[in-house]
Amino acid sequence: MTAKTADVWLPFPAEEIEGLPDTFRYRLWDGEDAFPADPADCLFYVTPYMKSPEVTVRPLAAMTALRVVQTLTAGIDHVLGGLGDLHPGVRLCNAAGVHTASTAELALTLVLASLRGIPRMVRGQDREEWHGGFYEALADKSVLIVGYGSIGAAVEDRLAPFECGRVARVARTARDSARGPVHALADLPELLPRADVVILTTPLTEATRGLAGAAFLGRMKDGALLVNVARGPVVDTKSLLAEVESGRLRAALDVTDPEPLPAGHPLWHAPNVLITPHVGGSSSAFEPRAKRLLARQLARFAAGQPVEHTVLITE
Repeated sequence: MTAKTADVWLPFPAEEIEGLPDTFRYRLWDGEDAFPADPADCLFYVTPYMKSPEVTVRPLAAMTALRVVQTLTAGIDHVLGGLGDLHPGVRLCNAAGVHTASTAELALTLVLASLRGIPRMVRGQDREEWHGGFYEALADKSVLIVGYGSIGAAVEDRLAPFECGRVARVARTARDSARGPVHALADLPELLPRADVVILTTPLTEATRGLAGAAFLGRMKDGALLVNVARGPVVDTKSLLAEVESGRLRAALDVTDPEPLPAGHPLWHAPNVLITPHVGGSSSAFEPRAKRLLARQLARFAAGQPVEHTVLITE
């Protein structure tokens, strides 16, 4: 198979992506039942966006010539189940940076809405009730960001004008950043009791699954706010419910476990819980950034250069 006869599967029409190399045949597939062409001819597969893992991995077993799988998400957990069907040497790349601005915006929105009592005011407006009173400000609060990659750093950038009393950062391992030291996950027991707001932006891995469980939540100070814009299973739902139903903690969740949150689930009506339906990356900022990423990646691929954001290579 030559480059000229090789396919690239895209979830956007190729003519909408400026700067694509003319080296390949571009096939449009966004998770429909019918494949756009023979999967065996695909060299570079861009996964559909916001589709189930079952849809996303469905063509992988037949992609016998595949060299790159490119997700349009920072997380890769939705494709891991299909990697066992691939031959060795396939690169899995994530979309680091594509959702940074949008997710960081939503994280700040959730913090401000929760602290300033916006859900109560919206419900009051529906009932023509005037809920005046004293509400909390973000100013002077101590904030802890757990997961200090591009999204965590972007969250801190957006916190900067709000006069926070302190911002602490946590990542898998300790390091220095432009804004100050980044602590290791092992430092969480010391950092959690000092934080008024804890923002989760970490990827979902075996190390972070259930990270915010009973011990983690139990270390948070009374009245603290937990914000999750990471993945639902990073938080243990049963432990969180116990804390919010007791009134000790508050939560603002863009992601849940299970997800979508089913009707009748106690999280829907738990006190001091604000829920958005996993829309952190789903904004007008997504598509232009995703298309620029694909143009860069495919230009590098066509030129024989290493693609960026490689998370793993199949063995």
